[in-house]
Amino acid sequence: MAFSVSCVRCEARLPPETWNRGEAVCPSCRGRVQALVFPASRRGLGALGSPGAPAAEGEASCFFHPSNRAVVSCEACGRFVCAVCDVEFAARHLCPTCLETFKKKGKWKNLENRRTLYGHVALALAIYPMLLFYFTILTAPIAIFVATRYWRAPLSLVGGTKLPHVSAILIALLQIAGWIALAVFFFRLRPAPTRG
Repeated sequence: MAFSVSCVRCEARLPPETWNRGEAVCPSCRGRVQALVFPASRRGLGALGSPGAPAAEGEASCFFHPSNRAVVSCEACGRFVCAVCDVEFAARHLCPTCLETFKKKGKWKNLENRRTLYGHVALALAIYPMLLFYFTILTAPIAIFVATRYWRAPLSLVGGTKLPHVSAILIALLQIAGWIALAVFFFRLRPAPTRG
């Protein structure tokens, strides 16, 4: 099974030479992207059963896998790591622990591990208030605003579509149409003023 990484905007496959290189440009949509891929992912699932070459007597071994031969040292902490644990990010070799530490401390602002899915927020704003019908008069316009305002926001880190955005807009428009129809209905029921 071939491993691939897709652009979060257009979902086109990113060439392997753009992986682990800091910011790159998507060849399809020309958007700025950044892909962090563990080296073991490139070797496919078959290679994961044997994560690295065994360390021979007198050779440095991996800090995390003592039976594997070390191929590089982490540039942050100095630990020796095998080919599986070596993470090349922003032209530096790091171990998984240091990468996690940098992520938690926010040392790399461009290292993104979660993202707000505004399409899902807009869809929730359109659907949940239907349980208490009267709130939809407020939440339907808000759902349309969120869905349109964040239409170009990046999708999920693992791919996604604009379907939640479209669904939220359609449901909210139906709710607004329902409120308009209800207002017209009550306006017509109102008795005409009598002159006397």
